[in-house]
Amino acid sequence: MTTVRKNAVWLFLVVLAATLETTWIEHIRMYDVVPNLTLLMVVFFAIVDGEERAMLTGAIGGVFQDVASNAVLGHNVLSNVVVAYATARIAARLITEHPAAKVALAFGASIAAGVVYVGVAYVQDPTIAAFHGIVARVVPSAFYTALFTPLMFFPLDRVFKRKREWALDNGAVS
Repeated sequence: MTTVRKNAVWLFLVVLAATLETTWIEHIRMYDVVPNLTLLMVVFFAIVDGEERAMLTGAIGGVFQDVASNAVLGHNVLSNVVVAYATARIAARLITEHPAAKVALAFGASIAAGVVYVGVAYVQDPTIAAFHGIVARVVPSAFYTALFTPLMFFPLDRVFKRKREWALDNGAVS
């Protein structure tokens, strides 16, 4: 897959995931919790492509999340980008081919993104119940997001990783 084509597919999928998360995702809401599809994209690209692609994915997806929500512009961007960097650094030191490792990374990244988001919101308004927000929203959302990891990673693996392995097997560098 050429670099331009890979980047075009990547951008399309990031925008698609962010759009689905801000529109269609309400149909699978359970107990006032929804999965964070944008964060799953961030984790996937942190594993496959490293910090830069993951952070850019987080920035683009975070803008969509901030615009669609009632949040101050930048909260989701910040939490996604910080988590993208940390997840990519951690993933570089792990064997991430096993599905359990991917689910664990997605769960941890979701917890971290939620804690960063609630922390920034608490700094701006100390009257909010930060601990309650983490227990009542972040943890259940992290579990729900982790459940969606195989559903998102399998097709993404097919599109990005498989093509890269094929190119490397044929002597080309992607």
